[in-house]
Amino acid sequence: MKILLTGFEPFGGETINPSFEAIKQLPDCVGSAEIIKVQLPVSFESSGPALTEAVETCQPDAVICVGQAGGYSGIAVERVAVNLRDATAADNCGITPEDQPVIAGGPDAYFSSLPVKEITAALKHHGIPAFVSNSAGTYVCNNVMYTLLHLIRSRNLPIQGGFIHVPYSMEQAAHKTSSVPSMALEHMTKGLELAIDVLIHQN
Repeated sequence: MKILLTGFEPFGGETINPSFEAIKQLPDCVGSAEIIKVQLPVSFESSGPALTEAVETCQPDAVICVGQAGGYSGIAVERVAVNLRDATAADNCGITPEDQPVIAGGPDAYFSSLPVKEITAALKHHGIPAFVSNSAGTYVCNNVMYTLLHLIRSRNLPIQGGFIHVPYSMEQAAHKTSSVPSMALEHMTKGLELAIDVLIHQN
């Protein structure tokens, strides 16, 4: 089994992005699965093509896209992506879209094809705070999740796909002027490894 994991570059004035930092700490193989790691740009225009290229190149059996959700107190396993770009802050290219579709003419929303409740339960069973989220937002994370699920559906690809949000890392939180929720990077990595284990045992 081949599983593609994507994380993001830093954004919003941060020097790291825990989504990719956690992925980098994963081994190259988890159980029987080969793990492929790709960093995506925090860009509405570039993230979709970069993800599509990674999927076409790697031809994975499953894709888990990971992003940062500052302010979350646990790992969020996303259930829904919406066909909407609507940002209050610019992406890394200075773009701030408003009321734009991710894919013109695409469906209003897609559901993750990952076993979201089973992944969440596995994380909680191992003492990692986690929850099912019904909104991936309308920023670049949702943009990537929607692009992935549209790619899978429109091309009828035999791929499971979805999105997971991780909180600030403890290193990030230590530099904030006020207290914010955070999680150790090793716990994020363990959470991703558990998500991979769930996928392996379901296939």
